[in-house]
Amino acid sequence: QVQLVESGGGLVQPGGSLRLACVASGFTFQGIMNWYRQAPGKERELVATISSFGGNRNYADSVKGRFTISRDNAKKTVFLQMDNLKPEDTAVYYCNRASHWGQGTQVTVSS
Repeated sequence: QVQLVESGGGLVQPGGSLRLACVASGFTFQGIMNWYRQAPGKERELVATISSFGGNRNYADSVKGRFTISRDNAKKTVFLQMDNLKPEDTAVYYCNRASHWGQGTQVTVSS
């Protein structure tokens, strides 16, 4: 059974940092992994993508220079380091692999 389990969300002040993690099971981990987010009233958007061994990483323009995606294939885990967070980063963040999604983790940026 394919499972993606996110963790690491929470409430943080503007300018703060969070590190999200997504642990995968039930499938061969090598392959493109993605982080998406969905804010209230908005469509889900792709935030960051990482290739099988981390050689290629891509980011949404809105997070470039602030977010870093990485992975540990031995632990079947993908991370999203989020720095200099802004209120507009508030959303539920989802881990994704092809048609599989995690349950999401809430990130709230507010003073």
